[in-house]
Amino acid sequence: MARLYPIALAILIGTGAATAEDWSGQISRAVELPAHRWLAEQRAASDGPTPFRTDGCSGGMSSLWTFMAERYPAFSEAHGGIPPWESCCVTHDRAYHDAGPDPAPIVSYDARLTADEVLRQCVQGTASTRDSVLIEEYGLNAEQVRAAYDAISESMFQAVRLGGGPCTGLPWRWGYGYPHCWQR
Repeated sequence: MARLYPIALAILIGTGAATAEDWSGQISRAVELPAHRWLAEQRAASDGPTPFRTDGCSGGMSSLWTFMAERYPAFSEAHGGIPPWESCCVTHDRAYHDAGPDPAPIVSYDARLTADEVLRQCVQGTASTRDSVLIEEYGLNAEQVRAAYDAISESMFQAVRLGGGPCTGLPWRWGYGYPHCWQR
């Protein structure tokens, strides 16, 4: 029986009945939904989220950027004191803090995925505000700037998908405005 699963999966993908992305999304949803259930219980037992707070872009991105800008005037002059996409991160943090408008696990999962997609698109969009600076500063062309921003936004998307699930105990988790799930 165990050998039939890979064969069935290959047939489904080969016939177009399912794609690798479909299967990946289904697996991600199945793995993450129990944590969304735990978060829904925590939300029901709480008086609502704590006051909003943000660190800009998590994972040390904003703090490292600020560090570089403070110590290297040329970096600060070319790129400013904060990441050019930091407003995207703050919007994303707001969504993560509040954990979406509906605590139902499937709706919560979809809201997190949407927030992560919005972050990716927002970061990609900042390329148009920075392209002339990057072209002049580094001798890049518009395609290279777009490729760099695509790589940055994809890396950020993958990082938040991997490390931002609910009930992880991490300070940037989905629903961080609520107490940790094990503090019921």
